[in-house]
Amino acid sequence: GPPDPVAAILFRMEQMGLNRKSLEPFLGSRSRVSEVLNRKRSLSMNQIRKLHKGLNIPLETLIGPL
Repeated sequence: GPPDPVAAILFRMEQMGLNRKSLEPFLGSRSRVSEVLNRKRSLSMNQIRKLHKGLNIPLETLIGPL
């Protein structure tokens, strides 16, 4: 199946040479980035849209299994 949203974000970060601070425009504050990457907080629809548009991650991957 498709990778989970966090795995997809981490993979894209590695591909693009991004660090956690690079995700702040898409996810919000530094603490919000940490919560999402540590799987303590789910992505909001607004964050999903920003990640899709800014990092070209497929929407289906970011939404995850229904």
